[in-house]
Amino acid sequence: MDKLKKVLSGQDGNDDLNVLQTANEASTLGWGTRVKGFIGCFVAGVVCSLLGTCLLWVPRNGLTLFAVFYSLGNIASLLSTMFLMGPLKQLKRMCDKTRALATGIMITCLVLTFCAAFWWKNKGLALLFCVLQFLAFAWYSLSYIPFARDAIIKLFSACFK
Repeated sequence: MDKLKKVLSGQDGNDDLNVLQTANEASTLGWGTRVKGFIGCFVAGVVCSLLGTCLLWVPRNGLTLFAVFYSLGNIASLLSTMFLMGPLKQLKRMCDKTRALATGIMITCLVLTFCAAFWWKNKGLALLFCVLQFLAFAWYSLSYIPFARDAIIKLFSACFK
């Protein structure tokens, strides 16, 4: 409405807002609503992942169902954090230099899981991509805990000496 008033009054101010910033400003949720959205989305993600694990044992299509539900669970869990910090800040943090590689591998594995399950019909590849998806998501999540990645690297280097 403010933009319409500016245009009609002849003050066509060219704001330097891009689409993501405009969407971020438009989504002014209260803190209680953000927490409820986070919990709901995160619980949906966990339920999808657990359901996928249970469906792994279904004859014939079990592995495909596992790959799909596990991937959907990861997507929902990842999207849940957007409720807490907002979509723009979440996307910026995902692309930080400390998280960019893990984010890229995670998204690539998500896409490849769906490709292996639906187009290539290769259950072995779907399972491999789910494992890689898990590892990339774990590494991505550890980047939010200070010094957690360093501790894991030291632990593994001590174990394999």
